Amino acid sequence: MIIKKNLSLKSIYEFAGHHLLWLGGWMLLVSTVYYFTRWEFMTIPWLPLSLIGTAVAFYVGFKNNQSYDRVWEARKIWGTIVNSSRKLGTMIRNYRSGETDNLVGAEIRRQIIFRHIAYLYQLREQLLKPTPWEHISLKWIYGSFNRRRRDRFFSLYKMELDEIAGRSYLDAEEQRGLEGCSNKATQMLDIQTQQLQWLYEKKAINQMQQVSLQDVLNSFYDEQGKAERIKNFPFPRKFASFSFVFVCIFVFLLPFGIVAEFSKLGDVFIWLSVPVGMIVGWVYVVMEMIGDYSENPFEGLHNDIPMLAICRTIEIDLLQMLGEEDIPKPVQAKGHVLL
Repeated sequence: MIIKKNLSLKSIYEFAGHHLLWLGGWMLLVSTVYYFTRWEFMTIPWLPLSLIGTAVAFYVGFKNNQSYDRVWEARKIWGTIVNSSRKLGTMIRNYRSGETDNLVGAEIRRQIIFRHIAYLYQLREQLLKPTPWEHISLKWIYGSFNRRRRDRFFSLYKMELDEIAGRSYLDAEEQRGLEGCSNKATQMLDIQTQQLQWLYEKKAINQMQQVSLQDVLNSFYDEQGKAERIKNFPFPRKFASFSFVFVCIFVFLLPFGIVAEFSKLGDVFIWLSVPVGMIVGWVYVVMEMIGDYSENPFEGLHNDIPMLAICRTIEIDLLQMLGEEDIPKPVQAKGHVLL
């Protein structure tokens, strides 16, 4: 997640500046050929071109709106996880049936909170696994560029990631039991339910308290399922792909229409069509890229939900509820990107 209010020129160039190169080359090629040949068949009336541009702008704008909905839904999911985690922590710590000594089940309560922290990091890890339609899974230069970009982000947070790996919130036996599971996060929630049942059977909590705690655990199943739906169900590929095709068509036709308009002002003004065409084409290309990079909020790139920072925030809250002394520091943004 980018936390800077305004993007610098450097950030803008790193994101989409390289497209100015081929746009400039294409505009210059068409303008040069027309300047020396004056082939009238190369020109396109501005009216049909403007109609195409308007249609493409509406289409891309609608796509961007739907892409943003996916990002915002993902953020709401993790916001709910934060709230439910705090509820779980305070309920596990303070719910007592009054029928047994307060020390009964104290270790189990501690294990439940520790396991929940491990669950959060496991869920994050599962959501970051690449899918075939994400940018980091693409082939050739485009895919390798985004893989390097992701690796660069992760390298900035190497210290935090190493610290997480060094904190073992699960015992060795439980870790071995989870090794063969395809969805470890789901299995960890199942173990949580088993331990809630143990607390009830030992009368450490009463039935109403068990039901309330189970409702909170069930909410994690709900939010995990919502996150997995976004992760595993791609933005409709035809809808996304044709947006790219339409932008390509418009950019391809753009210099033929612009050079026709500027040629009416005189021969010298034909060359002015190059920078103007670059700017117009670049605007459309960037609009397409913004929607394209917003489709997948769990990809590990700069537009992602900052799951690492959210998990660390919950971890700190829960450990402080337990009265632990070894409290990790909050994750800070690096390079204006919060992971």
